[in-house]
Amino acid sequence: MPYTFARSEALFRRAQQSIVGGVNSGIRKMEAPVPLYFARGSGPNLWDVDGNHYLDFQLGQGALLYGHAPAGMAEALAAQAKLGTHWAAQCELEIEVAERIQKMIPAAELVRFNNSATEVVSAAFRLARAHTGRKLILRFEGHYHGWADEGLVGFANPAAAWGDDENPAHTHPSKGVIPEVLEQFVVARWNDVAHLRRRVDQFRGQLAAIVFEPVLCNTCCLEPVEGLLATIRELCDRDGMLMISDETITGFRFGAGCAQGYYGYKPDLTVLGKAVGGGTPFAALAGTKAAMAKILSGEVVHAGTLNGNPLCLAASKWCLDEVVAQGPDFPQVPQALGRRLMDSLTALGREHGVPLRPQGPGLIFHAVVLKPGAAEGPIRDYRDYVRRHDAPRWAHLRRCLLEEGVRAIERGLWSISTTHQPADIDEALRRARVAFARHAATWQAPV
Repeated sequence: MPYTFARSEALFRRAQQSIVGGVNSGIRKMEAPVPLYFARGSGPNLWDVDGNHYLDFQLGQGALLYGHAPAGMAEALAAQAKLGTHWAAQCELEIEVAERIQKMIPAAELVRFNNSATEVVSAAFRLARAHTGRKLILRFEGHYHGWADEGLVGFANPAAAWGDDENPAHTHPSKGVIPEVLEQFVVARWNDVAHLRRRVDQFRGQLAAIVFEPVLCNTCCLEPVEGLLATIRELCDRDGMLMISDETITGFRFGAGCAQGYYGYKPDLTVLGKAVGGGTPFAALAGTKAAMAKILSGEVVHAGTLNGNPLCLAASKWCLDEVVAQGPDFPQVPQALGRRLMDSLTALGREHGVPLRPQGPGLIFHAVVLKPGAAEGPIRDYRDYVRRHDAPRWAHLRRCLLEEGVRAIERGLWSISTTHQPADIDEALRRARVAFARHAATWQAPV
């Protein structure tokens, strides 16, 4: 029998009387049939308040690379809580964490801490403008850099507001944004090297930085095409811009050296979030000494009451040590598990007439469902994704999976943790088979 959610439904009704919209992050309202309430987790397993058990591939929006409630991290947090939760001053832990990041990431010559990647992105943009004396930042369609005014410019424009292929629009999905903020950005299409060169040349001498997700995980799961990252580095060096790698999702998931180590490039500034804190509110800005110079001189303000909070530092220290403990072959094991899951989901789709085409490197991937008549082949950019991905059909399939105890992110992203085992993939596929059959029997395309 599919899961039911009576207790979650009751709690959500209650929450709407005291919490705006009943949730504390707008994206959480997307979950159907109701935003779920959870009681506990362990490794790749999760239990909601109705007692339903899930094999979790959402993993805290990607933050839980180490699974739910890892014992070592819980012990580290408990030990630090007994010593103190906040001092608004220095502690040796912050040096230990900074030194670990420094050792793991070649481009991390210096580090500063924050509480969220959104804050870190703001600091990186401020640094880039101060470093270059220029105001414009080039970003890519579909890339997400936090929910602040600057982070969402050009993120997910509706098709009617795309602009033409050569000049993508720099609009914002939220009301209340300072209009002048939109004018500080140039938007380019992802994975088109020639187009990127033209956009940079069009604004040559005015750009402070190029910012990007090395694998576009917030819109589908789009790896960079051959030569793209090298071209970004080349253009930044040529024109004196900073290369800002937003590794909020990819950081440490792709190994100790993050995506920049995996794909072989060296940015000027790196945004770290999610896995660096293992589910605690912790983020870091890492960069070269030259790129960080304006903070060191005091010309750029970087502050925060809770920056370097000892509880978060204790968690981060454990997380970073856990990545190193995986050994030099990491992330081969989760990558292999993810690819096996992708292949098996594709086979289930064929069996049940569902045009599912998972794509991504395996350790993280997106469940693309093709629209009727859509072309085959990898999706490469945001516009191609919107044109070819059948979002309503994925939402229906995702709900069927959820009701059989297989949980992925609402937008279609799946993550593999270091705690997933082959038996977990086997069980997820057993449940998915039931979900695919029910989806195939009940799906009706919107009229």
